[in-house]
Amino acid sequence: MNNDIIKNTAAHSLNNLQQILNDFLPGGIIKGNEYVVRNPKREDKGEGSLKINLQSGKWGDFATNDIGGDPVSLIAYLEGVSQGDAAKKLNEKYNLSCISG
Repeated sequence: MNNDIIKNTAAHSLNNLQQILNDFLPGGIIKGNEYVVRNPKREDKGEGSLKINLQSGKWGDFATNDIGGDPVSLIAYLEGVSQGDAAKKLNEKYNLSCISG
């Protein structure tokens, strides 16, 4: 997938970020400007290590040092897919219109 499509998807998905987080990472809480949730990729005993900035979409699991800069990379991480596949999934699920044809 074209890097421009991935970048555009990342930018457009910020408008739907809270819905995306509720769909892919339910049960989190908002603390300040961050969505804080248990990491479903590992045994996480308590919320707090996986945090997503609600304005920038940057995220990190500070217990494992997994980090990313946007919602596309977060979905790729969570789903175990490429960023291209994550961008496609976000475009389809949220009608972001970043992919034509």
